[in-house]
Amino acid sequence: MRFHNLAQIVAICEEESLTIAQLMIQEQVKESGEPESKIREQMQEYYRIMKEGVAKGLTEDTTSRSGLTGRDAQRVQDYRKQGTPLLGPEAAAALAYALAVSEVNASMGRIIATPTAGSCGIIPGVFVSCQERFSWDDERMVDGLFAAGAIGYIIANNAFISGAEGGCQAEVGSAVAMAAGALTELRGGLPSQAMHAVGLALKNSLGLICDPVGGLVEIPCIVRNGFGAVSAMTAADMALSGVRSVIPSDEVVEVMLEVGQAMPDKHRETAKGGLAQTPTGRRIMKELQASRRRDSTS
Repeated sequence: MRFHNLAQIVAICEEESLTIAQLMIQEQVKESGEPESKIREQMQEYYRIMKEGVAKGLTEDTTSRSGLTGRDAQRVQDYRKQGTPLLGPEAAAALAYALAVSEVNASMGRIIATPTAGSCGIIPGVFVSCQERFSWDDERMVDGLFAAGAIGYIIANNAFISGAEGGCQAEVGSAVAMAAGALTELRGGLPSQAMHAVGLALKNSLGLICDPVGGLVEIPCIVRNGFGAVSAMTAADMALSGVRSVIPSDEVVEVMLEVGQAMPDKHRETAKGGLAQTPTGRRIMKELQASRRRDSTS
């Protein structure tokens, strides 16, 4: 890749009059040796699966194998349709769609890890709801995914996207930043504004621990996807309105790395701390373990 940080992306885009998506596509063509048409076709398939996940989560039984989660997306969708949600119908749609995809993941359905399975609902929630709202075609959404990919590439290579390495700030935080930056560009924002959205989104996620109850990607992972989708839209609106990330986005990524490295092991996907070790969390763990023992002996 010609770029190794977010500032370089902005500089190249400004110098060559490119969008972030166009730059990323160029780099993908160079690295893979594949024609642009094939690369776009693959991304189109990824987006199709994202939309499929939204539809499935809103219409089918998404009760997880543990029985701990399921159908919350449908509850939010019903609430959205029955009245006027506090978020407004558009943000509530992003919330419902993000929950839908995350519940499909928890119920062993097919999803696209963006950038991980634990944060798989955020980009689809934002993208599919905004596509419906603004009547964007799939080609435009594919461009958005390439822009999100460029941002995710930088975060992954300068910090981390794994909860086991850096806590949930690395998973949900990265996905929120990717969605925020890409949405800013989709709405006509400049590359510099997109990167401000990234910094704003990441700052709001710093320190978020990874504390899955029972060691499953369900509680609190699923609801964090819902919150993350709304946060991404908030960051994009701030950036589009002219709000800047006073701390440069690359420095925010560095801080995420610092915070993740300092985070105790019990708060990095081990289920040894946080919500997983509350009285209720421990009870759920014991019940899951007992259920597994029964299943193994039956």
